Amino acid sequence: MEIDLLDFIEQCRDLAKQALGKHAGEPASGGFARWVHVVLHCFRLEEGHSYRETPNRLKYMTEICDVLGLDRENLPDYSTIYKSF
Repeated sequence: MEIDLLDFIEQCRDLAKQALGKHAGEPASGGFARWVHVVLHCFRLEEGHSYRETPNRLKYMTEICDVLGLDRENLPDYSTIYKSF
């Protein structure tokens, strides 16, 4: 069964928030909420691209940025994503 990428991201978001509980909204490295970092790693692994490619791909994925609450002009740097992993 194939799953839509946006549906995958939404499911990851819900599961990450559930798993992190009250700590989900606390900022992790880079000032982004912990659940956002978890979902970014899920996205990166699902799509099979590198840390460096992740912010570049997100620039063109408006709906995913909206689900994550990210501004396309202020995406996390690849080094922030790498360090949070």
